[in-house]
Amino acid sequence: MPRFLTMLLIVLLAVGVSTGCSKKKKDDRDMKSPASELMKTGDRSLKAGNWNNAIRAYETLEARFPFAKETKQAQLNLIYAYYSNGEPEAALEATEQFERENPTHPRMDYALYMRGLAQFSGEKGLTHKYMGVDVSRRPPVKAEESFIAFNQLLRRFPDSKYAPDARQRMLFLRNRLAEHQNHIIVYYYDRGAFAAAANRANESLVRYNGAPELETTLILLVKSYRQLGMQDLADDAYEVLMANFPDARLESIKPPWYQFWR
Repeated sequence: MPRFLTMLLIVLLAVGVSTGCSKKKKDDRDMKSPASELMKTGDRSLKAGNWNNAIRAYETLEARFPFAKETKQAQLNLIYAYYSNGEPEAALEATEQFERENPTHPRMDYALYMRGLAQFSGEKGLTHKYMGVDVSRRPPVKAEESFIAFNQLLRRFPDSKYAPDARQRMLFLRNRLAEHQNHIIVYYYDRGAFAAAANRANESLVRYNGAPELETTLILLVKSYRQLGMQDLADDAYEVLMANFPDARLESIKPPWYQFWR
């Protein structure tokens, strides 16, 4: 019996090695195929969710046949494969290259959408929630760039099929950016830099018009103007606050303990 098991193990190992070698030879043969076959290989892998194989096929096609008719579509598919494979930086780089090389391509709306999506990646994740990370305190560089990309898409291609999703993502990003600005305004306010706080608040009101976080922005603006003795401007800001957020309370944002005498 032990001898039989040993022989069985040897056979199974031999089959495994043989299968592995056959697969490697097939993969090598596929990578030497013409552009049309590489495109088919990439498309099959993409449809099956085999991102690594799709990436390999499209990269090979792009490198070996830069002027083939299939190459432009392969580049677009490669962007999606990178993104789906959890490689947003590679997707972003591929998108920016495509935009530079094909500024008038009929699928530029897709390129802009994927650029925004690659930048958007990670802005709203469960990991942050469960690890207690307040994303709004981080410098929103990626959020700003994502917002710009989606905004370009909507401005240039308002009827694109990607426009509705881009609008929804922009709503989230707009509030994310406004929330981060509020952290900066509070920073200035807490240190007695009321003019800087008011200026930053006014800037945020213009840039992120309609964001729910602007309730906090307006409260900070009213309080900053009052600290500066600009009562007329404070009253105007308060009227705007009440018109847009009738349930708002100025006491919802309290001054730091060392300013209790103000």
